Amino acid sequence: MKNQSLLVRIAFGVLPILVSLLVTGLLIILVGADPTKVVSKLWSGAFQDLASVSNVINFWIPLTLASIGLVVTFTAGLWNIGVEGQILMGALFASGVALYWQIPAPFLIPVEILIAMFGGALWAALVGVLKVYLGVHEIFGGVALNAIANVIAITLITGPWRGTAGGNSRGTPSFPPDAILPPISADLNVSLLAFIIVIVVIVVIWLALRGTRWGLQLKATGKNSRSALLLGVPTNRSTLSAFIVCGLIAGIAGSYRVLFTFGNLRPLVSGNIGFLALLVVLLISMRVLWVPVVTLIFALLLGGSAKLKIDLHLDASLIGVLQETVVLIVLLFSGLRQRLQERRAQADHPKPTSITATVENQRVVGESTE
Repeated sequence: MKNQSLLVRIAFGVLPILVSLLVTGLLIILVGADPTKVVSKLWSGAFQDLASVSNVINFWIPLTLASIGLVVTFTAGLWNIGVEGQILMGALFASGVALYWQIPAPFLIPVEILIAMFGGALWAALVGVLKVYLGVHEIFGGVALNAIANVIAITLITGPWRGTAGGNSRGTPSFPPDAILPPISADLNVSLLAFIIVIVVIVVIWLALRGTRWGLQLKATGKNSRSALLLGVPTNRSTLSAFIVCGLIAGIAGSYRVLFTFGNLRPLVSGNIGFLALLVVLLISMRVLWVPVVTLIFALLLGGSAKLKIDLHLDASLIGVLQETVVLIVLLFSGLRQRLQERRAQADHPKPTSITATVENQRVVGESTE
């Protein structure tokens, strides 16, 4: 029985990948391209030189942070669609510090990141408050706050933060050199500090969800909030804490976009990373240690997509279609596996028939009167 269960798990782990490869190959053929050439160009586009590798890592860092944050809220059973706005608010708060706060150089970058975390957490907490105290579903609250964050950013960029030294409707003036995260080297244009932060966040969240009381409370709330409440779990506090932790991490992702990737604040600075992170979390089923692997694959695909347009004359949006196809197939297999597990559980523990239930009730009553 155990061997059969192991084989089923292996099959459901391998089959989605094989089917995804088959479907993506067919899609590539349908658009008139050679699948082997597409793979070759994607690979060379991502690893052509150190600049290409740097681009991949620079996209991987905020995507991984956003995905880790979403794992926390998904564990609590929350669809935090507002993560895009939380990334943007982190970018806004970090930009405000970079543009207007006079802080000595050694302390400026840490303060920027901390303030960005506060901005992301504040925006996430608003979604939690709307849900817990006003009954607004997190999807609707998150979408609304995403739109408000975009309006605030555009207002600041085209208004008070436009400045006179290089600012325009497409972005604020460039930040001072001391306010920008330093790269590892001129050739490898990656922030070592941000990379270390990502690793620390992964380890901390993995340990917190795996072996702390808070992590168990989040899981209980996500499984069945009503039952968890009856068992004494503070579900409202768990919900709010999940949003706040996600916002803190999303704020770091936003700060990286403005303090390293661009060096200034511009409209739509989040680059839809939050929405892509939602696909990542759906794909990995909330397994923290899978996040950096899957986000790296996504970053490699996006990093190499420019080669498709230049060398094969294919639209770069093909990569988005392929990514979403893979996610859809994995989700379909995940749902199928869950259905099979439910049926197997029902077969192993069948519900008692009415006659059996009656006899059992009579036995219990007889024992209680003796």
